[in-house]
Amino acid sequence: QVQLVESGGGLVQPGGSLRLSCTVSGTIFGIYMAWYRQAPGKQRELVARITTDGSTSYLDSVKGRFTISRHNVKGAVYLQMDSLKPEDTAVYYCNNDPSTWYWGQGTQVTVSS
Repeated sequence: QVQLVESGGGLVQPGGSLRLSCTVSGTIFGIYMAWYRQAPGKQRELVARITTDGSTSYLDSVKGRFTISRHNVKGAVYLQMDSLKPEDTAVYYCNNDPSTWYWGQGTQVTVSS
């Protein structure tokens, strides 16, 4: 069973930055990967996607602020988040796309002054 471990979250002021990391116990070669988030009282949503050839796509509200990347050999996926806003506050998860693996514990991102 693939295990996902997210890290890098924390408390940051509006306008700040965070870099999230996700390690995958299995291979990610040939697999579309994505970052998702779930805010309190809301459904989980896909934030950023990266294909096997490195093409990326983003939720409209994070375009130009977030950057997803991957390291196939390390089995890792990253999310660089800049110009953070309070509405980015959520638990962030990584998974394949579409999400078929068991979810990890996620990492909490809180944007607040």
